Formats: sequence, C-alpha cells, structure tokens
Amino acid sequence: MNEMSFWERAGHFFDDIGLIRIGSSYAGDIDFLILLVLVVVGVWFLAAELIFLYFIMRFRAKGDGRRADYIDGKNKKHKRWITYPHFAVLAFDVLIIWVSFQVWNNIKMTLPDNPDAVIRVIGQQWAWTFQHPGVDGELDTPDDIFTVDELHVENEKVYHFKLEATDVLHSFSVPVWRIKQDAIPGRSITGWFQPTVTGEFDVQCAEICGFGHGVMAARVMVETAEEHAAWVAANAPAVTAAAADANAPSPGS
Repeated sequence: MNEMSFWERAGHFFDDIGLIRIGSSYAGDIDFLILLVLVVVGVWFLAAELIFLYFIMRFRAKGDGRRADYIDGKNKKHKRWITYPHFAVLAFDVLIIWVSFQVWNNIKMTLPDNPDAVIRVIGQQWAWTFQHPGVDGELDTPDDIFTVDELHVENEKVYHFKLEATDVLHSFSVPVWRIKQDAIPGRSITGWFQPTVTGEFDVQCAEICGFGHGVMAARVMVETAEEHAAWVAANAPAVTAAAADANAPSPGS
C-alpha cells in the first residue's frame, strides 16, 4: 500500500478523527479544502483577537488623566501596519480560491470518460427512485432495475448519474461521498462518483421540498463485485428472467 502524501493525509483529517468517513475518490479533496479554510480563517481570527486583547490591556486608561492619541493612519509607519496585513490576507484568499478552482474543476467540470455504469436518480415528494442498469449493463433497456429509497452500487466502479426531479426542487446528498447536487424539475443533471468503501450509508434530500422533507431519506449499499452481481441477478425483472429461461438450452440438447 502506497504511503499518502502530506496533502492526502490532510484531506483525511476529518475521517481520522472519526467525524465523517471518506467514501469516494474525491471526498478527501473536498475535506482538504474545508480544512484549509478552517485553518486559515482560524489562525487569522485568533491572531486578530489576541492582538486586540493585547491592545486593550496595554493601552487601557491608567488614571493619570492622559487623553487618548488620535491616529489618522497617514504616518508611513502606521500605514505599514495596515498594508502588510491586508496583503497577507489577500494572499491567503488567493490560495483558497486557487485550491477551490482545482477541486471544482476535478469534480464538477471534468466528467470521467467511459464510466463503468450509468444510473438515474429521481427525486419526488417524498422519496428517491433509483434506476439501475440490469444484467446488460446499459441504462434504459428492458432489464433495468427500479428501487425506491435504496441505491445499489459496486465499490471502486466509476458511475455517472442522471439526476432528475418530478415535482419541486430536491437536492441529492450523500455525505460519505461529499455529494450535494440540486435536482431541478424539467432538467437532467449529470454528475459522477466512485465509491471507495463498502457498506450502507445515508442518502438525504438537502433542499426543503415540502411537508415530508424531513423523512425523505434513503440508503446506498456499496457492495463488492460478487455481492453486486448477485443483487442484480436476484432483482432482474420478471420479463427478463422469463426471456432468459426461454432461451436456455433444454436438457439433453
């Protein structure tokens, strides 16, 4: 197993402390961006508050009747104290924006070619419908498998998803994958994911969509290749199974 770089290890920080698991190929990139913002903003916040506290204590009224000095900021020395921190903050802002563009481009602007499978995700009040490819591996064919509130995918496979909504705005959210994509009626939005951890995980609607929004939950089952193949075979539509039986060679032929 290859050793992770510092940046990869930083991206696993929230997973390492047990806050939320990393379950997709790009979840670590998103976590690294969140950690970067947290560290940069946290350091500047602490620095500003500590300096502020120091000035309050250092230049507090001492009871000697001396009036406070008025500083207009026109002195060159005073200007440096204003300008240098401004440039430092700007530099960190540019760093955060640059990393954000890298993550956004890799996840949202770049769609992997030749996915292993394509699925359809349909949001409606108040449930999720998932359309899986059947034994033929193709979507929109007679052997497609439809499920409600239960998505089945194979671990380590690259998936494209077509996200749709039948009524109002919904938002397809899988926290362990770091996916959150709005579903808009009348549009089919394409995205992708690659699971990296097997197990059963939450699917949520992250957009208020009416009275039953709070109960619009589903589960995603990330399975091994053997488990997923067995699930597909066991859930093949009856018409497909009947056709397969009809085409099967008879005994002794």
